[in-house]
Amino acid sequence: MKKMTFALCFGNRGFMPGELILGAREDMVKAVTDNGYDYIMMDESATRYGAVETRDEGLLYAKWLKQHEGQYDGVIFSQPIFVDENGAINALRDAGVPIFMQAYPDEIGKMDFAHRRDAYCGKFSVTDVFTQYGVPFTVMKPHVVHPLSEAFNQNLRDFAAVCRVVNGMKRFNLGCIGARTTAFKTVRFDEIALQKYGINVESFDLSELFEKVRELSDDDGKVARKLETLGKYTDFSTVPAENAATLAKISVVIDEYIDTYHLDAIALRCWNEMETYLRVCPCVLLSELNDRGIVASCEIDICSAVTMRAMNLASGEPTAVLDWNNNYGDDENKVVLFHCGPVAQSLMSGRGTVTEHKMFAKNDPGSGWGCNEGRIAKFPMTFSNCQTRDGKIVVYVSEGEFTDDVIEDGYFGCGGVAYIPDLQNKLIKLARGGFKHHTSVGKGHMKDILEEAFTTYLGYDVVSI
Repeated sequence: MKKMTFALCFGNRGFMPGELILGAREDMVKAVTDNGYDYIMMDESATRYGAVETRDEGLLYAKWLKQHEGQYDGVIFSQPIFVDENGAINALRDAGVPIFMQAYPDEIGKMDFAHRRDAYCGKFSVTDVFTQYGVPFTVMKPHVVHPLSEAFNQNLRDFAAVCRVVNGMKRFNLGCIGARTTAFKTVRFDEIALQKYGINVESFDLSELFEKVRELSDDDGKVARKLETLGKYTDFSTVPAENAATLAKISVVIDEYIDTYHLDAIALRCWNEMETYLRVCPCVLLSELNDRGIVASCEIDICSAVTMRAMNLASGEPTAVLDWNNNYGDDENKVVLFHCGPVAQSLMSGRGTVTEHKMFAKNDPGSGWGCNEGRIAKFPMTFSNCQTRDGKIVVYVSEGEFTDDVIEDGYFGCGGVAYIPDLQNKLIKLARGGFKHHTSVGKGHMKDILEEAFTTYLGYDVVSI
């Protein structure tokens, strides 16, 4: 993950103690760099204290920001005092990235006119005007916060995650490899609706992939290197050589699609043609892609790929698409989340083992080599999914945790037991809302971050579950 950069902007107001801005500049630089981020900041000599107050100063900052376009991921608008909203809106109305509103707290014992900031009140003046102009911004708790506090450190980490989601989701390429499986109307989607939100879908016929696989020879250098990579990634020891070579060839072809079309995520038609004609199941290839940072969804589930990417951007960790698969005994707040084997190795409790898909082996032995079997590790998690409805993206987000509850050895594939508070009511809302039998999961709790990105900046409709 690249080092993030924030553009720092400071407000001013003539009759307030403007010299406090100088301390704010030092505080903010220290806070940002101590948290591992980078910054750009207009020179102190450009205006009084290097801050914006008048309309002209705001326009000067906007020009400076334009000169640095592409060099910053978000803007932190620091309000050391009750600032002038006219300079603020002129400075940032065309920033084009998320804007975090930070206001300084006053201190008991420093409430005289020389030291009192009044930023608690002034923050509302700024946010009101930004709302009037239709300029989105981020506010967090607490309402006022010192940059050198732990509360601000958390604000900064959360804002960085919001920036990653917004900047990564507002324009990206999603590869759809194969047509929707006829039996799965549940994964239908509206490609034009996605395009309205900046999500460009590139479609590829599965027959082309098959032909490209057939054209590759076993002794091709790319195939040999891929075999080595896959063998190191997980346990391939029981996979017949011919099936392992086929899996490597499919992975090479998918990589070519990713490179040629600059794909940020893919959804793959994973059954049953690959099993019938190529004698493999591509689960492990999706597992490896997700660990590589390329979001990969199975069963041609494009909508799951969308929320997988959002969580991947927020957390910097791999994500997975899973079935709402089984109750866990009599515990109404626990569920077994499962898929055949596309879960990233780094989300598993141990090294996986590539096996034959038991569903296909039942009627056609030898046809389904490629499931990366194992168990999902214990970790706090976020789950989310979306649908396209009436030209809109409609999404839900909630949180739970994967537990270390045991799933018996006879349970095939890769699964984990999730504890989700009030699960039964959530499931009713998902069913009535028309959401699919899949959910996507990510590592860590990031509901607030995702909802901020989805609603404030990306324009998704978020439903509460």
